[in-house]
Amino acid sequence: MCGIIGGVTNQNITPLLLSGLKNLEYRGYDSSGIVVISDKRLLERQRSVGRIANLEKKLIIKNLHGEIGIAHTRWATHGKPSDENAHPHISNSISIVHNGIIENYVNLKNQLITKGYEFTSDTDSEIIAHSIDFAMKTCKSLTSAVQKVVKTLEGSYGLGVISSNFPNKIIAARKGSPLIIGVGKKGNYISSDQMALLSETNKFIFLEDHDIAEIKIDQIKIFDMNSNQVERPIVISNIKAGEVDKGKYSHFMQKEIFEQPQAIRDTLESRITNDKVNCSAFGHNAEKIFKSIKHIQIVACGTSFNAGLVAKYWFEDISKIPCNVEVASEYRYRRPILLDKTLFITLSQSGETADTIEALKSAKKLNRSINSLCICNAAESSLSRISDLVFLTHAGPEIGVASTKSFTTQLVAMALLVCSIGKLKNTIDVDSENLIVQGLKKLPGLVNDALLSDSAIKSLAKSFKDKTSSLFLGRGTMYAIALEGALKLKEISYIHAEAYPAGELKHGPIALIDEDMPVVAVAPNDELLVKLKSNLNEVKSRGSQMIVFEDEKSNIKSLDSMKVFQVTSNLGRITAPIIFTIPLQLLSYHVALVKGTDVDKPRNLAKSVTVE
Repeated sequence: MCGIIGGVTNQNITPLLLSGLKNLEYRGYDSSGIVVISDKRLLERQRSVGRIANLEKKLIIKNLHGEIGIAHTRWATHGKPSDENAHPHISNSISIVHNGIIENYVNLKNQLITKGYEFTSDTDSEIIAHSIDFAMKTCKSLTSAVQKVVKTLEGSYGLGVISSNFPNKIIAARKGSPLIIGVGKKGNYISSDQMALLSETNKFIFLEDHDIAEIKIDQIKIFDMNSNQVERPIVISNIKAGEVDKGKYSHFMQKEIFEQPQAIRDTLESRITNDKVNCSAFGHNAEKIFKSIKHIQIVACGTSFNAGLVAKYWFEDISKIPCNVEVASEYRYRRPILLDKTLFITLSQSGETADTIEALKSAKKLNRSINSLCICNAAESSLSRISDLVFLTHAGPEIGVASTKSFTTQLVAMALLVCSIGKLKNTIDVDSENLIVQGLKKLPGLVNDALLSDSAIKSLAKSFKDKTSSLFLGRGTMYAIALEGALKLKEISYIHAEAYPAGELKHGPIALIDEDMPVVAVAPNDELLVKLKSNLNEVKSRGSQMIVFEDEKSNIKSLDSMKVFQVTSNLGRITAPIIFTIPLQLLSYHVALVKGTDVDKPRNLAKSVTVE
């Protein structure tokens, strides 16, 4: 997610802006920039592609000095990463930074061109700078000009605006993209994330949708969508500057499991507007590409492969489009048939997985007409650079080797994609889209509820202390979740774990079952529940220790040596796989603690597999 920071102070603001940008690096970005109003009342700007270190080098050569400024880390949606497309954008005396997507930017751009404006970038954001500059011709203040312009914008925005003609204020505006005000002793600030401002203040005002704020060094005024002045509360943050890493948690993995509600919120941020999925969130050319595709090929490794398996069920069941999923390390070395009008999707937490990168390269050589989409958590990654479309999961930094929040945010991303393609293919109507959107909005709360089972699962984990093997069962999408649960357990506890479709028990795995083999089953209340219950009875009759994670309405009777955990209730096809993932993550974490393994750095594993 792009990052914003700005401020009005009584000292040179450039060091603060640069420090704030560094604190926002985790959000993902491909370029960065700073603009200040100099002592001569001129806009002075510096921008750079790549890491903030590149911008910092430029600032050494050409230092910027001013007491008011704005800065930005950008993740490309409209226009490739370049100095020209980097923020801040300037139009005469106006400069802006923008998070979000302006859906009607093409029409606004054409209007501005007829008025004599020239565009130096390919972004949707530059139209905001020019629009405000044009509005200043008829408006008496910078605030009123911004109020006028935002009424013409369709989509989402977190906006910071300064003008060399008004060198004592910043205008901030929000709709669908987070923006906060920091209230400090040396000045007042804006940011998309309080982490960027903790060195200056722990007092924050959280703007609401449609708010517009006028921020001076000693005064803050906030106006609602009707231009009425309103009051927003000041919130005292308990987060301390420099408080990163594990925080109150014992391990990164534990922290990242409990960060999933916020990671999901961040992934959904700006991707849903007015209860509709924004297809443009996948890129400015996404709608055209999605309309043309007839097939989907997903390629990934490890946890990302399991996310792809879940998505296969969704694409074919909900969007009614054929979908194939393959392990990248196999795909790249065989001679697949890649049909025309295929959307080639790569999934990767880091965007640097070697097999996945090479699979995409080989696919492009095999059929140059295909379109590619990368879903990952790293903005400036190799996969991002070579893909036609990119969707960034806003999971934040994931330090633990065993992926947790990356997996669930990938599933959220795929759900948004399924909905986008289904709408364009007319296989998902308005009512169905609304059901999906409402389910996605409930996810953070549902994940929080699932996390409440932590203590009970911690107690359960003790029964795995002397176990060396286990079996995970599921049907439908839950087979993919069983695969993910087994992967997590073997990764960090070193217990041999396998996952099978429950209907395959009689075809071999049932021979392994005895009293020393724990069997973990996932039991949502769906059309396959009756079949699953029959499979569980087969397992139980062989004397296995059983653990069942169920929907409250699944009504699985607990028997001797069987423990049933109710996870949640009334989940849909989209939400169920995500929610049932949570207890399996907690189980693997607590079993690893019982086993005494290195949770965050399991043996022989790396966070990003950048070699074969």
